[in-house]
Amino acid sequence: MRKWWPLAAICLGTFMLLLDVTIVTVALPAMATDLGTTLSELEWVVDTYALALASLLLGVGSRADRIGRRKVYLVGLIAFTAASVACAVAPNAGVLIGARAVQGIGAAGMFGTTIALLGMHYSGRERGVAFAVWGATNSVAAAAGPVVGGLLTQYLDWRWIFFVNLPVCLAAVVMTLRSVREARGRGGQRADVLGTVAFTVASGALTFGLIRAHSDGWTTPLTLGLFTTAAVALALFVVAETRHEHPVLDLSLFRRPSFTGIMISALFLQGAAFAYLLYESLWMQSVLGYEPVEAGLYILPMCASAFLASVLAGRFGPWPPRATIGGGLALIALGSGMQATLDAGSSGSSLVAGLVVAGLGVGLVTPSLSAAALATVPPERGGMVGGAVNTFRQLGFALGIAVFGVIFQSRIEGVLKTDGGIPDPHEAAVVLSGGHARSFVAGWPEGERAEMAHLVREAFASGLNAVLVVAAALGAAASLIVVATVRVPTAGAGHQPEAGTLPGGQDTRADAAL
Repeated sequence: MRKWWPLAAICLGTFMLLLDVTIVTVALPAMATDLGTTLSELEWVVDTYALALASLLLGVGSRADRIGRRKVYLVGLIAFTAASVACAVAPNAGVLIGARAVQGIGAAGMFGTTIALLGMHYSGRERGVAFAVWGATNSVAAAAGPVVGGLLTQYLDWRWIFFVNLPVCLAAVVMTLRSVREARGRGGQRADVLGTVAFTVASGALTFGLIRAHSDGWTTPLTLGLFTTAAVALALFVVAETRHEHPVLDLSLFRRPSFTGIMISALFLQGAAFAYLLYESLWMQSVLGYEPVEAGLYILPMCASAFLASVLAGRFGPWPPRATIGGGLALIALGSGMQATLDAGSSGSSLVAGLVVAGLGVGLVTPSLSAAALATVPPERGGMVGGAVNTFRQLGFALGIAVFGVIFQSRIEGVLKTDGGIPDPHEAAVVLSGGHARSFVAGWPEGERAEMAHLVREAFASGLNAVLVVAAALGAAASLIVVATVRVPTAGAGHQPEAGTLPGGQDTRADAAL
């Protein structure tokens, strides 16, 4: 059994870093009540983690090749563990958001090295088993997040969603030290520091600008300054990538229609399928009064159907990537649209059918993305492309949260304005969308509370419908783009990255398994 200890160590770390993407979803209303947060701060609790993870994934692989993959994985694991404790004891939203950023940095160190570490330890049939277990770990983490978060929040406290990381991560550290071998790739390549920093600044400033826009306004100096910073940093990134000998992302790859289509689908996937869950959780808990466990159970069918679809696709496939990715995105669009039928009398059960359909789409798309992207480029570009797919997925999630927040709060404000009895609809929308609906209603005279509660339910339903319609449009657009651009063979039927070691030491078969 000792030969599987490296797999267990890597899967433990992977499970925790992916669990922390979704575990916070159902805990956000409790955080809002305890810390007195706004919607912008709640969005940052989710987005800071995803942004740090996305921004560093492009560069962490090459850095690990030089100083050691095991070392980077361990440092990332320790940083993630320490930041989890800081999140758990955070006295205010600012400290929590900062600790989540450090969590994301640690997660990037872990996630950016797992593929190479598994490929180094296993070969042949054992490699297939290892990546099957690792892939199942990804799905189980996504499925377990809402339920585990709900259980811990409801029966202990929201802080335990971070404390729970401590024993699991410490076990992963011990197992890594005892069983995972060190390995380095080819050294001597100059790191693309400027490109990595410029990409981080561009994505962070754009997301921050979108989040601030719906609370401060689109024309305030801060908002305009953030958008300007994002544009300048993006231009600098493009210049850096065209001039660096070993860029973190070779922009010439975007001349290939199939590669571009797959990257767009990766960007839109997370936004169209997952970013709206934050707002559904706020609706179910702060407006409908559901407990965290109940809210998590309503989200669970999506994760369960995604897991089922990925298993069935692996069992009865392979199918052409254009069919699985394009068809999966179409199912995500359909599922999002099916949920956009809410009104003041709706309950959580109104979401279930649409979440199941969207989950089936996620299960089809996710396993196909990286392998399809690898099939569009020569084998020596495999490591870069695998990192790019994960980067675009996490960036799409972060930007989706920010964009949907603008739509959600604006629509709530629009409904409140039609009532005429709200003195400051904008301020009321800020309070409501921040997860404080029940305290808002309780602040009105007793004779007006029933009417106000109905208006709040109507406003939230309208906001969610608008978000879900946009999510459906994103999924449909991505599906059409994939069908029009992606021309890569079915796995095993045409060009595939060959087994071997890439420049930098990354194994192409390991990347393909992602």
